[in-house]
Amino acid sequence: MQDAVIVQRPDASQPGPAALVLLFHGVGSSAENLRPLGDAIAATLKHAWIVSVGSPDASELGGWQWFSVQGVTEANRPARVAATMQRFVDTIAHWQREAGVDATTTTLIGFSQGAIMALESTQLAQPPADRVVAIAGRYAQTPRVAPSNVQLHLMHGDQDRVMPVALAVEAAAQLRELGAQVTLDRFPGLGHGIDGWVVRRLVERLAQDRNETP
Repeated sequence: MQDAVIVQRPDASQPGPAALVLLFHGVGSSAENLRPLGDAIAATLKHAWIVSVGSPDASELGGWQWFSVQGVTEANRPARVAATMQRFVDTIAHWQREAGVDATTTTLIGFSQGAIMALESTQLAQPPADRVVAIAGRYAQTPRVAPSNVQLHLMHGDQDRVMPVALAVEAAAQLRELGAQVTLDRFPGLGHGIDGWVVRRLVERLAQDRNETP
């Protein structure tokens, strides 16, 4: 298992509400790859713990993964996500204990496969966070319930060929129909990745939710 990267650990002597932001990378990547995104968030959320979490398993494609993508299909993806979900939730709980917070002040930010895990965690009977940001992600299957008291932010490049933006559009529509709190930001010309526009919009969303000033 790879190590997590602690981007920001607030000084316990400083005033301010406790909060936790966890970053989850995509398949074939590592916790270190999302450090720049964590640094950008830290500049705004100065009192939050910010941790880029390493996935538990080595990927067959190199790097690391939350679940195997070898032979993955629409039919078998939900079972693969479900099989590793408890480890995912246990990891979140570990960092909540470290930070001294609970689900009501926890934010999950996932990219690609990390976004799949974060989004699917909102379908649990007790979601582990009160805010989820999914960048270039998708649900393993169509969302079934509106997560109670969870703010969802979907961010997606219009030119994503790995996970087409239509998946985010359809998920947002279904979530609204279910009564969920969800936003969708689309980025013209962006493929399967994170650029400066995504970072700026993400920081704005986080600041608006917590009444911070970006």
